[in-house]
Amino acid sequence: MKLFRNTLLGATMLMGVGAAPVFAQDVAPESTGAGDGSEIVVTATRRATSIQDVPINISAVGSEQLERQRIDDVRDLADFTPGMTISDTGPGSSGTIVLRGLNASDTDSTGASYDDALGMYLGEVPLYYDFKLLDIARVETLLGPQGTLYGLGTLAGAIRNIPNRPNTDAIEAEVHGRVFGKDHSRQYGYNVDGVINIPIIKDHVAFRSASGYFFDPGFIDYPLLLQTPGVSLPQPNGPNTITDAGYAANLYRRKDLNFERTVTSRNQLLVQFNEDLKVNFTYAYQRTTTGGGQYNSAGVLGTTKYESAGRYAEPVTRRAHLGSMEINANIADIVDLVATTAYTNVRNQAQSDNTDLLLDLDYGYETFPAFSSYNESTDKRRQFNQEIRLVSRHGGPFSWVLGGFYNEQKRQRDYREIVPNHPWVEFGTQPNPDEVEYASFVKSKITEKAIFGEGTFRIIPQWQVTAGARYFGYTSDIRGTSVLPLLGEPVSPYDIAPAGGNAKKSGWVWKFNTSFNVTPDIMLYATYSKGYRIGGPNTVAPCILPLDPTQQNVCGLPNEIQYGPDTTKNAEIGIRTQFFDRKLTFNFNVFQIKWDGIQVDSATLNGIVGITVNGGKAQSEGFEASFHMRPIDRLSIQGTYSYVNARLTEDVPGIIAVNSPAGTYPSKPIQLDALAGDRLPGSAKNSGSLGVTYTAPFENGSLIADWTATYRGDVVTRLGWDRAFGDKLPGYVLNRASLTYEAEKYSIGFFVNNIFDKYAVASVANDRSRVGLNDGVRLRYYKQTVINPRTFGLELRYKY
Repeated sequence: MKLFRNTLLGATMLMGVGAAPVFAQDVAPESTGAGDGSEIVVTATRRATSIQDVPINISAVGSEQLERQRIDDVRDLADFTPGMTISDTGPGSSGTIVLRGLNASDTDSTGASYDDALGMYLGEVPLYYDFKLLDIARVETLLGPQGTLYGLGTLAGAIRNIPNRPNTDAIEAEVHGRVFGKDHSRQYGYNVDGVINIPIIKDHVAFRSASGYFFDPGFIDYPLLLQTPGVSLPQPNGPNTITDAGYAANLYRRKDLNFERTVTSRNQLLVQFNEDLKVNFTYAYQRTTTGGGQYNSAGVLGTTKYESAGRYAEPVTRRAHLGSMEINANIADIVDLVATTAYTNVRNQAQSDNTDLLLDLDYGYETFPAFSSYNESTDKRRQFNQEIRLVSRHGGPFSWVLGGFYNEQKRQRDYREIVPNHPWVEFGTQPNPDEVEYASFVKSKITEKAIFGEGTFRIIPQWQVTAGARYFGYTSDIRGTSVLPLLGEPVSPYDIAPAGGNAKKSGWVWKFNTSFNVTPDIMLYATYSKGYRIGGPNTVAPCILPLDPTQQNVCGLPNEIQYGPDTTKNAEIGIRTQFFDRKLTFNFNVFQIKWDGIQVDSATLNGIVGITVNGGKAQSEGFEASFHMRPIDRLSIQGTYSYVNARLTEDVPGIIAVNSPAGTYPSKPIQLDALAGDRLPGSAKNSGSLGVTYTAPFENGSLIADWTATYRGDVVTRLGWDRAFGDKLPGYVLNRASLTYEAEKYSIGFFVNNIFDKYAVASVANDRSRVGLNDGVRLRYYKQTVINPRTFGLELRYKY
């Protein structure tokens, strides 16, 4: 059995152009030399190449590392990728991912289901979604702007999940199961998944499917749920304590509401006409449900570290379909043609407690002691994209990539705020059968087109130079409206003529890169690149002008419904070394990224609805290092470390909203200035990992012991956190371990994550100016997302 294959190698290497290219979708064999460092083959350059010959800064996690560290989805990647911070906000979203500190918005307790600052790919298809990492050959993380070859929101980098492809030669099968317990939870969790590969016509047609079911029991309780909304009292004995009698008459508890139930399946059909023409069809589906958030309420009304004070359960259902066709063709041994066509359809449905927001608007709802509200939202995102590229294979000192890209994205968001059993007559408002207080819809369409190319010239065998460029253009259209049924307007916003607007933009991005092999084992490189993120529509209903001054207006003015693109420029130098027949590798790079026209969170003038605006400049600089060594046979030690100093470099007036005076109501929000030097929120300045693996022969297989410690440094939650009532979340260290017996066809192992049951806050919602009492009502705005507690279990795997 090959030892230490697919270990974590964070690389900053440059491409050796003389290597014969293969299709970018193919996975070349791993290095099998005796005593080698177990290279991983990656396709980040649109060519299948050893990670030690890649022309960009890239970190890769191979299949065995994914399995042994139980990395199920993108939320677990940050522990093993320098320069990446991910706050695990639970199964209700894909999580908020920050690469090299490029984030200017507040942290959030519910994470994100879409992010256009980085690209996320399943194979060759761009889609920001946390598909389970089943039957994945490797995960590649490209750090820094990747606008030339990737475009489409790779301002900070890209994450590529590369699946194993169908095998036309042999039947393959794998079954995997995991059962586990979790501290602070009353149930056990389990995962069951499997892979099947069937050659239908030998050497020509094969089918491969990877499917699974994941159940995580959760650990956050909701003890303050209303028995009868609008009738039961949310705080039956006042804002500070709850008596047993008051609780029994009005409230009830549900346990472990942040559970996860996920069904996932990825199916591929490969049609291989010959070695020079292959077509791969893919259909992927995933559905995730949860009952609540992974956050507490910072002690409101006596709630504890693993309790939320929500008045309502907060379920989320997320579903994604992906269909794609990838064509690989060798044209006369001159170029490889790679064409990818894909359609994706994502829908998120969510419900959350809306009571504090409506109290904050000062309509007088607090005079009704039983008042409460919840909101419902449905987000639909449909995307069609097509990319065609030509990759040279003619050999010689010059190689190139040339391509075109088209993307059309349609989004629709429907939103309602419900006030159950509201006393319409007493409040002098208009009743409606659905009890809707506010409703809106927003539809948008973004179309992007681009052409791109890169060329590499090898001046001498040890020295290469690469240059690339991408020209892009996009158009953005939006329409929508909102209604207030309590003022007599229609219940459905679709009954009102919508308003709208449009925008367009075009521009260039580029990359320059060079590397020099000092020796076969030492390489130096330098890169200077520009990245971009397109602008687009805000999900706020446009105002219908002129505004009616006699009613509450909740809408976006013409200058608030669109925002423009922002750009980054990245300068980077690094070194990669390997010694002693790959028994020791060490990688190190330093970088500086300048960010201009930053897209940041703000709010509309009318209704204080959250929107994105452009403003200010920032800079992120730091270094990243990784090593892997095998001091003796069977012992592997590996580690990563990164330092990221990300901050504003100019003042941005009126961008930080706080309640003034803090903790007083009704809310009187003011806008503070962000100042040069303010640390960018959401990422750790210091982070790292250290892992030790020991493998020993045992019976007819091997016994593998693994211990990994990961460190995430402190994180600030908003710009100007120290004067804007934000938080500086303390750093923490987590430990995980496993002991596994691996035979030729099966393995069995025991594992523990978060061994010492560390409690830590990963992110927050809102800020500390929004706590306290609102006319006697204890507010529950402020929330703290907490990390998973100690998890321990048994894992089985069988391969045929």
